[in-house]
Amino acid sequence: MPELSQIVLVSLLLVASVTDVLKGRIFNWTTYPGLIAGVLFGAIRLSEAGRLELDTTGLTESLLGIVGCGGIMLTCFLLSDMGGGDVKLLATVGAFLGLQHGLTALLWTIVLGGVTGLAMLIWQIGAGRILVGTARHLALVVRSRGWVPLETAEREPLKRSLFLAPSALAGVLMTLTGAAESLREYI
Repeated sequence: MPELSQIVLVSLLLVASVTDVLKGRIFNWTTYPGLIAGVLFGAIRLSEAGRLELDTTGLTESLLGIVGCGGIMLTCFLLSDMGGGDVKLLATVGAFLGLQHGLTALLWTIVLGGVTGLAMLIWQIGAGRILVGTARHLALVVRSRGWVPLETAEREPLKRSLFLAPSALAGVLMTLTGAAESLREYI
């Protein structure tokens, strides 16, 4: 049976997934309470006597998860067109899951987001058109003996929105259920 913290995390990710797909945003009213809840779940434990106690190990793990997952996503945010909600959402995942499991969920989020983005691009543009355009550009690069930037019209299909919250939900579920570990054996 899932723990309360797992139910809260999955619920937050469900809400973020809906708002991300419908509105193109992950709202602060989802991520900020999520960060606080993740730290509290990490920092407080129930003793055998039935009292709430400070769990410094859990608190440390939660904070490391925020720094690790949030730091990687912040770097992506600074180097790309990624939204700030994605950064805060994955920092929240780190707060709940800690560093190791948070990074596992983060890596699966990126993989699933990339696969989803590629599938959307193929669906909207067409595999043949993408392959022909790629081959033409690579031929131009070879002829020029150096990198040739894409023209504005060539870059336009790459500017599509990518909804990372549903990928984060799937990555977290894979991590929580052990599916990520099972798949790692095959990869």
